[in-house]
Order: sequence, then structure tokens, then C-alpha cells
Amino acid sequence: MDENGINVPAEVKGWNWGAFMFNIFWGIGNKTYLPLLCLIPIFNLVWFFVCGFKGNEWAWQKGDYQDIATFKAVQATWNRAGLVQFIITMAVMVLYFLFIGTIITSILNSTHG
Repeated sequence: MDENGINVPAEVKGWNWGAFMFNIFWGIGNKTYLPLLCLIPIFNLVWFFVCGFKGNEWAWQKGDYQDIATFKAVQATWNRAGLVQFIITMAVMVLYFLFIGTIITSILNSTHG
């Protein structure tokens, strides 16, 4: 049991990509407001990961789910969206750094040429 007296089944626990990537929106949508702490600068760098790790437990405690299958079906949508967003974000970051690296290399080569 957690501090609210609500038993969290082991099947519910685990990483939640939706809570990690869409923390504030995910929290509001799941009636759990601890992800709003992601609005605090610097602190949010750690809290993003806490949301991803604890998100399923928070959603189970605050939600009115009939069973584990229903819960997993709801969170599966969040998980897919969060994972896709994570992959897109990583791809954009890689392309950004490659682009910046190319520009810097080009500038350095033109000044030494």
C-alpha cells in the first residue's frame, strides 16, 4: 500500500513514457498533480525521470479504474505517444548537433583556407 492507503498492483508499476515526455499534460489528464512540479526550473531535470518512473502508480491511485486491463489500455496510448515523442526529440537533437557541427567545421575550414 502507498501513503494514501491504495494498493498498487505489481502489474501497474513500471516506466511510463507518457508521464516522462508529456508530464504536465499527462498529470492533468490522469488527475495527478505532482507532475506540475516539472514547471520548476532545474528541479524539473530530475522530476521528469521521477514522473516516468512513478507515473503509473500515481495514475492508478488517482484513477477510478475497474481493472488492470483497463488501466493498461488507457496508459498504452500515453506510452505510445510518449515513446514516439522521445524518438522524434532524440532524432531532432542528433540532426541539430550534426548541423551545428557542420556549420562550425565549415567556418573553421573557411578561415584557415
